[in-house]
Amino acid sequence: MTSKTKPEAETETRAAAEAAAPAAPTADSAGQAGGEQAGADQTAENDNAFEVLTKLQAENAELKDRVLRAMAEIENVRRRGERELNDARQYAIAKFAGDMLGVADNMERALASVPAEARETDAAVKALMEGVELTEKEMLRSLEKHGVKKLDPKGERFDPNFHQAMFEIPDPSVPNGTVAQVVQVGYSIGSRVLRPAMVGVARGGPKQAAEAEKQA
Repeated sequence: MTSKTKPEAETETRAAAEAAAPAAPTADSAGQAGGEQAGADQTAENDNAFEVLTKLQAENAELKDRVLRAMAEIENVRRRGERELNDARQYAIAKFAGDMLGVADNMERALASVPAEARETDAAVKALMEGVELTEKEMLRSLEKHGVKKLDPKGERFDPNFHQAMFEIPDPSVPNGTVAQVVQVGYSIGSRVLRPAMVGVARGGPKQAAEAEKQA
């Protein structure tokens, strides 16, 4: 067996150690591993940012919806308040006006009770009736300033909201449902009836004319 020199023995020992040791990672493999890790970290960060953004968008939509609902409710309250205030102003005198209707009826009865002949021949009666007429007109004018209107619907189409039918009158010369006679005048305040007019309603007339008037 040939003996080895010392330099040759050291060389073989170094080669054997290098063969047994694990191979060191190359620069390319280390860079690839680092890039994959960085990519994974970036993906996780993006996912987290997306979740935060989605949550913020949902909260923003909810807050916007609450604000819109609150604004709508405030507007409804404002409109309701204005309507109630207008109604209070318009209908505040309803009870007083209702009490005054009796006075108006008495004046109208007084005027109707005096024969036309007496008014023409008796100067005192004529002057008295003219005074009563002026007083009635002035009272009605004052009531009208506060939204109270007289309802004398003779010749108009019967309206159950403002008229009360007392009887029917056969009259083929006018359309069905026409007010042919007013027994007692009515009164309204604003869009409401204060007292319905008591009327007699015509029957027997042409239905087509009544329907045409109803559509108009």
